Amino acid sequence: MSNEFQLEAEPRNISGKADARRLRHQQRIPAIIYGGDQDPQSIVIEQKNITKLLNNPASYAHILTLNVGGKSEKVILKALQRHAYKPLIQHADFLRIKAKEAITMNTPLHFLNEESCAALKQGGLLSKLANDVEIKCLPADLPESIDIDLSSMVMDQTLHLSDITLPKGVELTQDVTEEHNPAIASIHMPKAAEAIEDTAPTASETEVSGDDNAENTEAEKE
Repeated sequence: MSNEFQLEAEPRNISGKADARRLRHQQRIPAIIYGGDQDPQSIVIEQKNITKLLNNPASYAHILTLNVGGKSEKVILKALQRHAYKPLIQHADFLRIKAKEAITMNTPLHFLNEESCAALKQGGLLSKLANDVEIKCLPADLPESIDIDLSSMVMDQTLHLSDITLPKGVELTQDVTEEHNPAIASIHMPKAAEAIEDTAPTASETEVSGDDNAENTEAEKE
């Protein structure tokens, strides 16, 4: 496991709100590890260490190694409590994983090939309607992201959840039906461009206008 996805922690032996406030004043945060047929364990993490970890967006959908008192745990990040207005973490929840047990994760969508999409080259506007999708898989099959290829999209097309190509061993947690198939991306011409096209005179209108001007000129000569 790369050091990029490792986090150092210490056991937390004192609980309660007063102790949590004391830890936060020391730039340390309370956290918990649970699951895996073991009792929950309270731990303490340095604020700077978890901030550094979370600066990499892949950490939210990656298996992490949590080192606690000389023991390593394979975990995934399940929940964060953030400060109301400061860029600080207040609490973190980690879930233990087992190699042969499926896990459920919100995995980010990664939109590819915008530069080669003809509809975008024509002036279309891309709307990304979803940032992630919930999937289920074994830990070994967990992808860092789900790739969405935009290269073949055309104007006024909408991609739906059913259009996603999932990696081997990965499945969606929600059933996709004709009635429930959420949109994830669409391409449309901007409204301003559509308005200009709607108000632009057609060739036949220009010709009629020209004939009218010619008739008016002849009338003035008479």
